Amino acid sequence: MKKISIINLIKYYTEGNDAGFRSEAYKIAKEFDASGDTQLSEYIMALLSNSNTFVPQIYDDQLTFFNKVSYSNEPLPLPESIQEDIIGIINAIGHNVGVNKFLFQGPPGTGKTETVKQIARILERDLFSVEFSAVIDSKLGQTQKNIAALFNELNKLTNPEKIVVLFDEIDAIALDRTNSNDLREMGRATSAILKGFDSLNERVVLIATTNLYKYFDKALIRRFDKVVDFNRYTIEDLCEVSEILLNMFLSKFKFAGRKINLYRKIIKRMDPILYPGDLKNAIKSSIAFSKPGEQYDYLKRLYKSICSDASDDLKTLQGQGFTVREIELLTGVSKSQVARELKEGADE
Repeated sequence: MKKISIINLIKYYTEGNDAGFRSEAYKIAKEFDASGDTQLSEYIMALLSNSNTFVPQIYDDQLTFFNKVSYSNEPLPLPESIQEDIIGIINAIGHNVGVNKFLFQGPPGTGKTETVKQIARILERDLFSVEFSAVIDSKLGQTQKNIAALFNELNKLTNPEKIVVLFDEIDAIALDRTNSNDLREMGRATSAILKGFDSLNERVVLIATTNLYKYFDKALIRRFDKVVDFNRYTIEDLCEVSEILLNMFLSKFKFAGRKINLYRKIIKRMDPILYPGDLKNAIKSSIAFSKPGEQYDYLKRLYKSICSDASDDLKTLQGQGFTVREIELLTGVSKSQVARELKEGADE
């Protein structure tokens, strides 16, 4: 842990800046996780999340267009560039100066929605997501009225600083008005959203996500205080993320063994690169579907599920950089037979 982190913790504590204190603690937890001390990282995250257990739930009957969203203590590994943006958002919220509207954009599976959950957890706030099925109406002009009512609800909350509002996949009602098949109705809906954003109580923290940023209404983009691009994963980032996810699942599936060098080779052969959402599912299903008693069966399943050039051919596997022992694990062919067949192939 860096000295500046200790200084910041003391500084935020003496200032009574809870959001800043929690942001710094979250950053420290990420540093411990990156250094391999996942147990201490998870302990810090648990302390940060458990302190809000007994906060009264007072919003369920006040928000008719929203559903309450639960969040877990599972790690959310992100590239450093995105982490810095998220820490900046948490700091901005803590300053209470009206910087309160944020847009997360990027392909599916990059961690946008999960990051919103983590922000709410770090800030010790309840998270409510807009139920767009209750907002969108087939009757002419009704969607516009529902949007106005939605923002009216938000502005009348007695304790808005205790929640985070999520507009997940906001493109459902905010695509570019000039490219809409129903120009007038989309125009009404988007205009209502613009008005809602302009009149939104500064104490309400609103975070929206979209997979369709290039089709997004430009006027609405300007209403956000910060747009965070989640499409910033390098191969190195994904390899690091994958190992954090693997460690998480191996701690749950005690039967599975660890062959980190083989695992890393498999991950680096991804083409195309899987984003964390899909990667998480691939790792989890590979381990869960493993044969009983075969602790490395998940590696073979993972290789075949995420590698576009996966093969059972021994010579091909050797050409992909796998050792004789690794080929044995990926094919089920004994190490001695693998060595013999590869030697025979080389002699021909």
